[in-house]
Amino acid sequence: MNLKQIFGINISSYRKLRKLSQEQLAEIMNVSRQAITKWESDAGVPDASNLQMLAQTFGITIDYLLS
Repeated sequence: MNLKQIFGINISSYRKLRKLSQEQLAEIMNVSRQAITKWESDAGVPDASNLQMLAQTFGITIDYLLS
């Protein structure tokens, strides 16, 4: 598995741990549900500000999100 695949799995896992739907996370992040789907399926990656917002939303560091 490469870093990109791990990242998608991590987003999905942390979202589910927080009991959030993709739609709910998208609303928190102020992005489309399709963006969340892309990130979780490794079809795209968030920009730096969205990466920071994901980490804050999940209560973890960016490093932890990426590892």
